[in-house]
Amino acid sequence: MIKLNVNGRVRNVDVEPEMPLLWVLRIELDLPGTKYGCGIGMCGACTIHVDGAPVRSCVMPASAAVGKKVVTIEGLAARGLHQVQQAWIEHEVPQCGYCQTGMIMSAAALLAKNPKPSDADIDATMTNLCRCGSYPRVRKAIHALADNPVTAAAKLTRGERP
Repeated sequence: MIKLNVNGRVRNVDVEPEMPLLWVLRIELDLPGTKYGCGIGMCGACTIHVDGAPVRSCVMPASAAVGKKVVTIEGLAARGLHQVQQAWIEHEVPQCGYCQTGMIMSAAALLAKNPKPSDADIDATMTNLCRCGSYPRVRKAIHALADNPVTAAAKLTRGERP
């Protein structure tokens, strides 16, 4: 039995310690927002936060998450949409959408660490692969939040669009 703190809730799962955290989240905990892409940590579709840092869950064994705080796309915001999710909608970032949960998780971690990232910071952090090529809109959405994060967050708290 492995004890995990996922989205602020302690969960016990009966899995092999080396089982990738991605499969624990999707299958055992029924949190399907984290996507399977490549299985080798390259594409980023499976990105989650572990103790606030973006991590590729397809290559992280479940046992490595014991004692850490895991956040998935389902737990990114306490209620409603996170400001990054709202910016994604506002700037029409997704096309097919498959990679977007991983991108949103990466962007949220970037903005938490660096509230005013440069294009170089965004490019260095947003290593998620997108077959649709939504990278210019990703950069635009991140810059929109960086330009006025307080206003964007305040509007979201009131239920308004930024």
